[in-house]
Amino acid sequence: MNVEQMKLVIKEIVAKTDLTPCVVGHRGVGKTAGIIQACRDLDRSYVSLRLGQMEVGDLVGIPFRDGETMHWSRPSWLPRDEDQPTVIHCDELNRAQQEDTLQAIFQFVEPPAEGRLRALHTHNLSRRHKVVVSINPPDGSYQVATLDRALIDRMVMLYVETDYQCWARYAAERELSGEVRRFLAGNAGLLARQGAPMDLQVEPSERGWEMVSTLRKSCRFPADLEMEVYAGIVGKEAAIMFMRWLADHKGRPLSAAEILNQWGEVAERAEAQRDDVQAATINDLTATLAASPALTPEQEQNLVNYIAVLPRDLCFGLVKTLLRIPEVALILVQDKYDGVIYDAVETISQEAR
Repeated sequence: MNVEQMKLVIKEIVAKTDLTPCVVGHRGVGKTAGIIQACRDLDRSYVSLRLGQMEVGDLVGIPFRDGETMHWSRPSWLPRDEDQPTVIHCDELNRAQQEDTLQAIFQFVEPPAEGRLRALHTHNLSRRHKVVVSINPPDGSYQVATLDRALIDRMVMLYVETDYQCWARYAAERELSGEVRRFLAGNAGLLARQGAPMDLQVEPSERGWEMVSTLRKSCRFPADLEMEVYAGIVGKEAAIMFMRWLADHKGRPLSAAEILNQWGEVAERAEAQRDDVQAATINDLTATLAASPALTPEQEQNLVNYIAVLPRDLCFGLVKTLLRIPEVALILVQDKYDGVIYDAVETISQEAR
């Protein structure tokens, strides 16, 4: 992805999740500038931690005693709960000069567990503040430490490459030299080289799929970026397989069996189906119930749940059809389902009169 696409993804993740994006790119491609611009767009303060210049004490604070209890002073850079929402940029994470510095920051870049706050030793970070990481790729041309797989597994890796059109817009906005801009318009290959290796051996894991789940539920990415984002979490091969699986299932109408037996798994898909796809599901459902109207209590509830998410016209049409099936009609007219069924039955009664 280019820098503009990276900014879009960063803003989605920061605004809607507690996950930690890690921007991977070669020198000068615009990683830091893009993160700062994303913060401005989100109206967030920006704090930069140059980890290559920091020691453990700079991160966790200096220890002091209070009676018999040891405490650690709060670092000046760490935002307080009442401060304006802030993005803390852990810049050059893999340039940390000491192994213990990298180990100390490990806890901080890890997304907080459910019900917990992000922490750094004894210090907690309010959920209103978020963390973003950036690194140069370990391709042998930078003096950087190798990040272990456990650390990589805790971040959403976003690979950023140079893009002439993106750079040209940036150059125009910054009013860079006209001679430079015109020269590069005809010699775009003299920007940073594209396609240089940046692989960090991202592989599938349970934690990774949980992050993919969080992003799918909370964020909306352009279709051409979605696979790239997931590849930065579970690896390219797994991301491709997942996107193909989604494509295979995307346009297929839900079946009656899925509505009646797997409602918890398909509820979101049921509500999001287009009307023409919904019609196919309704046809299968009415045909199935006409042939086999006996339902378990759980299937009854799933049927009513499905009726509840339908648009008004489709809801009334389905109820009208189901009322012609005596066994199903007895289910729908139970008092406990009045909140969903009553309006439809009332409208159908008025039409009959």
